[in-house]
Amino acid sequence: MDGFARRALLIGVLTAALLALGVADASAVIVHVDGKTLSYTPLPASVQSASPLAKRGAKPGHSFPLEYHGGPVMPANTNYPLYWDPSGAPAYPAGYESGLNKYFEDLAHDSGGEQNTDSVLTQYGDSSGEFANYNAHFGGAILDTDPYPANGCTAAPICLTDEQLQTELKKYLAAHKLPTDLEHEYFMLTPPGVESCFDAAGHECSAGTKHAAYCAYHGDISVGGGVIVYAEDPYVDGLGCDIGEEHPNENPSDATIGGGLSHEHSESVTDPELDAWFDRNGEEVGDKCRTFVEATEFGEPLGKAPDGAKYNQLIDGDEYWYQQEWSNATESCQQRLQPPPPTVTHVAPKKGPLAGGTTVTIKGTNFTASATVDFGASPALEVTVNSSGTITAVSPPGTAGTVDITVTTAAGTSAVTKKDHFKYKK
Repeated sequence: MDGFARRALLIGVLTAALLALGVADASAVIVHVDGKTLSYTPLPASVQSASPLAKRGAKPGHSFPLEYHGGPVMPANTNYPLYWDPSGAPAYPAGYESGLNKYFEDLAHDSGGEQNTDSVLTQYGDSSGEFANYNAHFGGAILDTDPYPANGCTAAPICLTDEQLQTELKKYLAAHKLPTDLEHEYFMLTPPGVESCFDAAGHECSAGTKHAAYCAYHGDISVGGGVIVYAEDPYVDGLGCDIGEEHPNENPSDATIGGGLSHEHSESVTDPELDAWFDRNGEEVGDKCRTFVEATEFGEPLGKAPDGAKYNQLIDGDEYWYQQEWSNATESCQQRLQPPPPTVTHVAPKKGPLAGGTTVTIKGTNFTASATVDFGASPALEVTVNSSGTITAVSPPGTAGTVDITVTTAAGTSAVTKKDHFKYKK
């Protein structure tokens, strides 16, 4: 049994034990149900049911890095919103489908840039040499008019299990000869009142049920030598998933994007088969920023939309409000790619006269063209950035003793170490 299988089994065993003990606040992000492994966006604590699988949010200081576990990432992602809308089913609200389609179009338009959370994901790679590139495409909206099957769960008037959702997805993709690989993802979007549960027992279900535990989830399905990467995104507007309740587009699609779709998209790209990037607690790139605290979950707003709603993402000129994603590089949640601060690893020469004027070569990492250099509290007389790893700077006048040479960029100032010492001598 490999490490991932042992991990999934441990989660399942632990959850069962906690259920048997009646523990109501056990925390889990990845669940193992009937041989399937799924990862979900939890409801906020204020609206969670007594589900033992409900995640209570990140704790202060909960900053374990994501660790790589051997699985693949998605080197590109062509995204398909799939609207399961049979005749006689509840209707999607006006503008809902077009709002979600526009979001995927916007992501594709800005693909390759650094202006939204997709850029944060590019730091995560896999053992085959691929990275979770910001290489997004809109595959086009899918309208599935197949009838819903008989209820597989009883937590809502229309209630579908993950097994039923997987069955429909496999059937539809096969019938329409759609791709099944690590460069395509399908987002199943059901209208208001069409709910889902992980299994027939129905203890862990979507937000509109009596056993509400999640806002969305993602998983994968092995099919004939390929894989279907998918996410389940039931309708969530007004059901507690819409953290912050900011709708910059005045559209219920904002609730779906902010309540789970962006979260599952990011986790699918970095952990499509749930065996790539997660931390020691099983939290993926989105889970670590699902804090239910606005400052950490969303970061600083970029501004306000015409309706007064805040937004923190500007994609192809359109305004969105959704959670940040975890960056190992900065050990924090980020709205967009932020380079790590510089480091100083070597200086030469290590001493010079009190009058200054010594040309010092500074070696390190993450230097940028606008970098500044200080000798203690005094700025260098001249600074030349030769590369991302080398700077030459001329020492200013100083007093006898040792100072730290520090480099500052937009990402911050280098940490003080013994390797950056420079000594002024008479």
